[in-house]
Amino acid sequence: MGDVRLYYASLDGAIYPATGEGEHVYGYSISADGDVALLAVSTPVNPGELYLLDIVSGEQEALTSFNKDYTDGTDLAEPEPISAVSGEYDVHGWLMKPRGFEEGKKFPLIVNIHGGPHAMYGNTFFHEMQLLSARGFGVLYVNPRGSHSYSQIFVDAVRGDYGGGDYRDIMNALDSVIESNSWIDTERLGVTGGSYGGFMTNWIVGHTDRFKAAVTQRSISNWISFFGTSDIGYYFSDWQHGADMSEPDRLWDISPLKYAENISTPLLILHAENDSRCPIEQAEQLYITLKSMGKETEFIRFPESDHNLSRTGKPNLRYARLEALAGWMEERLK
Repeated sequence: MGDVRLYYASLDGAIYPATGEGEHVYGYSISADGDVALLAVSTPVNPGELYLLDIVSGEQEALTSFNKDYTDGTDLAEPEPISAVSGEYDVHGWLMKPRGFEEGKKFPLIVNIHGGPHAMYGNTFFHEMQLLSARGFGVLYVNPRGSHSYSQIFVDAVRGDYGGGDYRDIMNALDSVIESNSWIDTERLGVTGGSYGGFMTNWIVGHTDRFKAAVTQRSISNWISFFGTSDIGYYFSDWQHGADMSEPDRLWDISPLKYAENISTPLLILHAENDSRCPIEQAEQLYITLKSMGKETEFIRFPESDHNLSRTGKPNLRYARLEALAGWMEERLK
């Protein structure tokens, strides 16, 4: 359910949690006797600190407070866990209210989709979500089928079905939070995501006009060209789609580019020029196609950057990416 916890096991095979719920343990070191652990722990409202854990008692002692000034001086949003029924699955995720939230008022909402698809959102600190919330947007982020943390069956469920059950999971989660949160303005919905999340953003705007603004990042638009240009294309297509270049029609059917003529949502395309995972030709094809059709779109290329721009890129370019994302949404949703 989005937690990353430390566990300990007995020699007879019993397994017990050593850390609590609602946390992301992103680093650890165990003492030689196995009784004590040094932990690096993040939560949705704390970027991370070091803790000393007594494994037997479960007591945790904070050793650092590097982010105290930041957390004390910043109005951070506490995400609320949500769950939505989608076919045979329960889809789990989180909803953030916007900064300045007031009962009785309407606010725009942005759906933010993770990459992978075999990755996950969790109970950890997401600067991008906090930024969007601080700029006045509600934020919904969920783990659709294909995500980790909910069994291997759930992980495998996306394979051979891109744009099918995963798309329905995201939309059903959106419908669920709209039904239970009257503050969400259904006329001001945005969607964004990167990598697989960029593919899904492209897919969504090609299959519904519910969103009034979209930002696709390091995305996939054409699985046929992806096969021969991506550093993983030659095996990823067969692994995920059960198809290779001997069956181009199957790859084309799940390519967002095929449905470009259906796109009416204003779409901003963000892509790094040195991306080997999702090569920039994916963005170029989508941009030129949309421009040729007279669609509302813009394209920002990030030099000296690769697939990890949002995480390990140059600070000035990471800043520019966030400003472009937030600015596009503000212009169209606020």
